[in-house]
Amino acid sequence: MPVGTVDSLESKASQTAWAGSAERDLLALGTVVAAIILFIGTGGSVLSGVFAQFAGTGMGPDRLLACAFILNIALIIFGWRRYRDLNSEMQVRRIAEEQARILAEIDPLTGCLNRRSIGDVTDHFLAEIALRGKAAAFVMLDLDNFKQVNDVNGHAAGDALLCASANRIKQLLPSESLLARFGGDEFACIIPFDPNQHELIDRLCEELIAAVGRPVVFRGAELETTVSAGVTRSDGLEVKHDAQTLLHMADIAMYNAKKRGRNRHYWFEPSMESELRFRSELEAGIRRGITLDEFVPYYEKQIDLKTGELVGFEMLARWQSPTLGIVGPDIFIPIAEEIGVIAQLSENLIRKALTDARSWNPRLTLSVNISPIQLRDPWFAQKLLKLLVEANFPANRLDIEVTENSLHDNVAMVRSMITSLKNQGISVSLDDFGTGYSSLSQLQSLPFDRIKIDRSFITTLPGNRDSATIVRSITSLGQGLGLPITAEGVENEEILRELRQFGDFKAQGYLYGRPNSASVTHAELAQLNLLLELPDDGSDAVEAVDEAVAAPDIARIA
Repeated sequence: MPVGTVDSLESKASQTAWAGSAERDLLALGTVVAAIILFIGTGGSVLSGVFAQFAGTGMGPDRLLACAFILNIALIIFGWRRYRDLNSEMQVRRIAEEQARILAEIDPLTGCLNRRSIGDVTDHFLAEIALRGKAAAFVMLDLDNFKQVNDVNGHAAGDALLCASANRIKQLLPSESLLARFGGDEFACIIPFDPNQHELIDRLCEELIAAVGRPVVFRGAELETTVSAGVTRSDGLEVKHDAQTLLHMADIAMYNAKKRGRNRHYWFEPSMESELRFRSELEAGIRRGITLDEFVPYYEKQIDLKTGELVGFEMLARWQSPTLGIVGPDIFIPIAEEIGVIAQLSENLIRKALTDARSWNPRLTLSVNISPIQLRDPWFAQKLLKLLVEANFPANRLDIEVTENSLHDNVAMVRSMITSLKNQGISVSLDDFGTGYSSLSQLQSLPFDRIKIDRSFITTLPGNRDSATIVRSITSLGQGLGLPITAEGVENEEILRELRQFGDFKAQGYLYGRPNSASVTHAELAQLNLLLELPDDGSDAVEAVDEAVAAPDIARIA
């Protein structure tokens, strides 16, 4: 079936309806035939009697035969009208049924086949091209930032982008190809080609990516997108696969193209399926782990370089997986963000961390990282305030860390969120500074309390002039804006010596110990006499905090 599938299906619908019109309703047709036979049988006697009466040579027709004759005429008229109406009704119904079948087989927006119909015709399609000695390339195309186009410009703009993309794909595909839209922003192409000309498919994929990536003008606005593609082929594999399996392989390759930077195409490799299976197991494990409370906070020390005192901890997430062991946040946080569970995961961890930190000396602060997704939640500040109230934890001891890259999603919303948090007494730090693209005007307009230099600049300080220049510049910037600075990644004495040259910092890193669980951290603070004795009678813990402030005892770590 060619790319122009809609026209061929509509033509088929008309042919089917025309064939259906030739069928007869047996009852109506039988009535007409019987009436005609009776009409012929009685017509001769009745009409001859009528003519004889008018000529004055006879008595006229028999009244009973005349009544039968008139009844036959009525039956003929009634039967014919009934036959004609039923025939017309059947024709309309068959056209409607065929149109419904067409709508079930094509995507009404783009005119492409849909997921269901391409599955029905592909195996037959593969058999046909195999008889001609051709192979088939299965290409899955996905628009990379389609959701953003929808969110920013509206669904009408998204529909226009999909239609334009489908038309551009149709124009480039060979005439015998199949094209389907798999819902959302994903398209599937099945393209016959000479198995000895593998490079033609690579060239076609590059042309498809370039064509769909061109801007689409909609109501004066330019809609831009990029495309990720996955490819596999129907021959040359160790085992024979059906069409659905080949489409699945192309989909896996497309996902791999997205993971490796988008706006490109990749051919399917067996290792990709193993990676995807592992990813699927991770997703299921994360969802299960949240339910079973497997995610726990770990704590990394923060030290004042000027005094050498322990001044707080940064909470870092860990996953205590029963099958994988202790899993770091660099593995599960991006996945949790993609599958939409990061808010629940983060709130559970913050709740635990606030409960743990209640027993610390009140001069010790707690720093918590939040996801850019949480910054887009207009109720995040209220949720955080609720957690503080539940834990009876002072807001001025909590520091929320916002990554620099999150500022570009919606600066106005970020500013509103930061202001709301600060109004509650919570400090807000700009994390990973130097790795994003924040401007000086943003730093000046956003009410941050602290800057955190990314560890990539700190760990390379010794012997690296560029890193030293960057750290010096950030230090000067912080001093000019009145923002204190925290340096991450202080892992040895050599880094510490280099860092001291640039001023007074708060520092954290493996030099002061690796992140530890709540129980280990509690034991260390007990040895340093940095724990509070909280009341067990349910009374307000704030009184105990005030008493501890009156008798400070901060240990010197470095």
